[in-house]
Amino acid sequence: MPPHPAVVAALNEHAQLPNTHAYMGYKGIPALRQAIANWYKKFYDVQLDPETEVLPLIGSKEGIMHICMTFLEKGDEALIPDPGYPTYRSAVQLSGATPVTYQLKEENNWQPDLAALEQTDLSKVKLMWVNYPHMPTGAQATPGFFEKLIAFAAKHNILLCHDNPYSFILNDHPQSLLSVPGAREVVLELNSLSKSSNMAGWRVGMLAGKAEWINEVLRFKSNMDSGMFQPVQMAAVKALELDKDWYDNLNKIYSGRRAKVFELLDLIGAVYDTNQVGMFVWAKIPAGYADGYAVSDEVLQQAKVFITPGGIFGENGKGYIRVSLCKDEKVFAEAIDRIKQSK
Repeated sequence: MPPHPAVVAALNEHAQLPNTHAYMGYKGIPALRQAIANWYKKFYDVQLDPETEVLPLIGSKEGIMHICMTFLEKGDEALIPDPGYPTYRSAVQLSGATPVTYQLKEENNWQPDLAALEQTDLSKVKLMWVNYPHMPTGAQATPGFFEKLIAFAAKHNILLCHDNPYSFILNDHPQSLLSVPGAREVVLELNSLSKSSNMAGWRVGMLAGKAEWINEVLRFKSNMDSGMFQPVQMAAVKALELDKDWYDNLNKIYSGRRAKVFELLDLIGAVYDTNQVGMFVWAKIPAGYADGYAVSDEVLQQAKVFITPGGIFGENGKGYIRVSLCKDEKVFAEAIDRIKQSK
């Protein structure tokens, strides 16, 4: 969907000014850093110093790379989730470090078994990638889990990197890992306007956390990319100023789309958790199929509808499929009709 009209208007307004087409500072303009800090306080109840604890990014995916290149090198290890966003592994490998997979299972609410991890050699682990609400499963952190995660990281001197772009989508209680006591000493959090503000192609992300770490990432970033186009920054300020009604209206649309996806999954016999949140629906494949690839291939060949196989997110995703909510209900209705006609 498009951003709020006021966001597009802000981009147009500032793009027409003669003095907004120069290179910008790497830290982002003060108005954007302040807007990010205000947003974190309003929706997450997290107090951030806009001068030292906030860093605007040209997309949070880029931030994953910035973090890995800043804190990792050859000989280091980083914990990455299975299933999980494939970019975590890629960025760790590009830094020269070694990715070490930790297991996420449905029976454990798609959360890591921290006790089992403690039985492994963590001596080379410098950071751990976590992501709740989780992509691709839509799982939320259960009560008390974030506290246990922070205690685990503090005990083993591990930097927790929380990738948090989905917290507003179909979720009544957005949460930041930085809101948990003790988090400031072990957590860097990535966030984004791509999903929450419908600004995916605009490349507006952010990093929040301890000033010392923000400054270290900034040192790498200043050698890697440039400051964000100022009219985009001003549009981002407008997006961050939107109130709860914006998110409520966004989620009414996503809720309607999700209902159609549930209907589609029912047609093929997949099983899903109706409590999952985020921009995707994760479902266990029907009995009788080898894996999600087999389901995806059959539906594609017979109905000309593509469903993402869960195996692309890791070994633990092979028995699952994932459907995106990024298309409107008419597209889902057509997909449902095609599947019905193919049976």
